[in-house]
Formats: sequence, structure tokens, C-alpha cells
Amino acid sequence: MKVGILGFGTLGRALADGLRRHPDVSAIATTTRSGGESNAEVARGHEVLIVCVKPHHVEGVVREIAPELRSDHVLISVAASVDVAHLREWSENKCAVVRVMPNTPVRVFEGMSVIAKGTEYNDRATKIAQSLFSTLGKVAFLDESLFDAATAISGCGPAYVFLIIEAIRDAGVRLGLPRDIALLLGSQTVLGAAKMALQADDHPAALKDEVTTPAGCTIDALLVLEDGKLRSTIMRAAIAAAERSRSLSS
Repeated sequence: MKVGILGFGTLGRALADGLRRHPDVSAIATTTRSGGESNAEVARGHEVLIVCVKPHHVEGVVREIAPELRSDHVLISVAASVDVAHLREWSENKCAVVRVMPNTPVRVFEGMSVIAKGTEYNDRATKIAQSLFSTLGKVAFLDESLFDAATAISGCGPAYVFLIIEAIRDAGVRLGLPRDIALLLGSQTVLGAAKMALQADDHPAALKDEVTTPAGCTIDALLVLEDGKLRSTIMRAAIAAAERSRSLSS
């Protein structure tokens, strides 16, 4: 299949790099505001089109390519806060539309992509989206009404984790570790813990208890984190992000 990526920012580049690994993708074209092929030209020659621009630019891009759309096209939007109903309207209902929300770790092929599901969606288009984004990491299906919640968890989530890694690195520096070693220790620890959480049958709390020996140093650290309300702060941060996403989409 031939894939056109309309918008070549950070996410667009990551998608292009990842999709080159897909065995069924024979060609990838991209568009930028600085020149090259136009959105309409790419739409004319590629059957799968991924709209990868800022949310406030989506309507203009989709209306621009609408005259070129055919029934065999699959239009995939990765823009936050733009629902399927609007995408169908702007594309004049000429082709199948799929809404996908990936996150930035698609750059390292460990992304989390959420695909809108529902009886009204085109099965062929959904399977194509699933196949493409599975190349970039893991895929989950959610009702579109839950996309604001997913945005708050997986879409915004990498920023929460980067902040925690930065804090762990700075703690290591304070304790005398070289900055690069502190970053390695913190980053690999987060990676390993996340892999354990995905693969283990146990609740994360049980995994935490495995590390927390009686009268050990971990319980002292956990007490400080609980005093600092880390758990409730992260929960409230995600809720705030979801509410912001909901306000943008309404």
C-alpha cells in the first residue's frame, strides 16, 4: 500500500520512519508547508492518508484533499480533539475515516496507539490502521467517547514519565553520581519496571511490595513520596489533562 503523511513535524517523521518497516507499505510520501508535493497531489497518488497536523489545521487540510478522495481511500487522523464526525463532514463522506491517537514513543517503536472503535466504523480501514500502528508499538481499541481519558494517560503520559526520570537523575547527581550514569540508572529502571508491569499477572502494588523489604530503605522513600502526595498529584494531573482535552473537542 502507498501511504501519504500530511504534515511532517516530529510525529510525522516518527510515523514515516516506523512505517518504512511495514512489509506491506511500498511507498511513503510526506508533505510540509515549506514545499514539495501538495496535500492534494499526495492524496491523488496514495490510498492511505494520515493527517498529522495541529488540530486547528485539520479542517483546512481535509477540505483541501476532499476533491481527490475516492471510496478506496482510508483517511487516518492522529490529531487530538478532532472527532470522526467532523472528519467525515470535511471529507464529504467520500472514504473511510479512522481516528487514531499515538504517543511520541512511536519514535522508538514503543508507542501506544489508541484506535476509535464502534459498529459504524469501516472494518477494512480499522484493520489497516491496526496493522500500520502495530508496527510502531502497541495498539488498543476504545470507544471515541473515552479518547479524552486516553489522551490524558497515554497521549500526555510520556511527559509525566520524563519529569519523573529527570527528578531521579537530579537526585542521583545530588547523591554524587555522574549525570549520564544517573540518567541511565533512572531511565533503564523505568523501562524495566514498565516491562514488568506489562508482563506480570500481579497488580502493580504487589510488584511494589516485592521491592519493599521490611525496615529497608525503599519503605522510607515511599513514605516521603506519600507525604508529597505523588499518587494523588499524578491522578489529578491526568484528570486536568482530560478535562482540557474535552474542552478542546467540544
